[in-house]
Amino acid sequence: MPLASPPIDRPLLDRRRRRAAARPDFAGVQFLLEAAAQDLAERLSAVERRFEVAVDLASGGDAVAKALAGSPQIGRLVRIERDAAFLKGAGGQSVVADEEALPLAANSVDLVLSALSLQLTNDTPGVLIQIQRALKPDGLLLAAMLGGETLNELRAALLSAEAELTGGASPRVIPFVEVRDAGALLQRAGFALPVADQDRLTVRYDTMFGLMADLRAMGMANMLGERSRRPGSRRFFLRAAEIYRERFADPDGRVRATFDIVSLSGWKPHASQQQPLQPGSAKASLAAALNDRSGN
Repeated sequence: MPLASPPIDRPLLDRRRRRAAARPDFAGVQFLLEAAAQDLAERLSAVERRFEVAVDLASGGDAVAKALAGSPQIGRLVRIERDAAFLKGAGGQSVVADEEALPLAANSVDLVLSALSLQLTNDTPGVLIQIQRALKPDGLLLAAMLGGETLNELRAALLSAEAELTGGASPRVIPFVEVRDAGALLQRAGFALPVADQDRLTVRYDTMFGLMADLRAMGMANMLGERSRRPGSRRFFLRAAEIYRERFADPDGRVRATFDIVSLSGWKPHASQQQPLQPGSAKASLAAALNDRSGN
């Protein structure tokens, strides 16, 4: 029996992102990455700590490095990317490596930041475990990933059009993690004080084709391993655009595209961190508290 394809065809993703990075309009479609990078910088500024060795992990460009430029909280920032095309201008503080096989020794870095790359890994729990291992005790992970209802409008329109025209449907948008599941992933990877929350960014386009053009320009078109190898017909995409407009247009006729950014933070365990109470260590019982509230 042949092995199933991985959820994401990462070699295809790499080729598309490399071509996208070479396009003259690449900077103009980096609004999601720039928003995530700025949010990471703001979250870091709220932490009263200095991190001597920080890693910018597979953020697909220099948006994080720019957002952190001049920060007194960071001594040295090392950028890791799967492709050297995203390391232009990074100098000696850069490494070409796969985030699914981190080239970092255990307990070697103080901070890991990642902007919009974790959802593009096939073994996200494994990546988180490797990050936790690489962090020094009391080291910090700050990450942003696309999740929740991201591109739900595009997914619904494409599925509906294909089902209507062919009687079946093939996957065309990658699955995204829910915020509650993201928090559970941090716990499973061994992080202390895990936090996961979500912000929604709604982008409007004249038509569905404007959204798809942006996704192609980002190198983020369909890269699913189980995608159909047959090109979609003109009729299919025109019908999908009609459904998109019918279901997701505003009164002015423009259509909405949802991007949910799930933010993650977690610490490598350390004795100095606040610890949860051990079971049975409470000095008052729940029954006593309930009786007190009821006046009994």
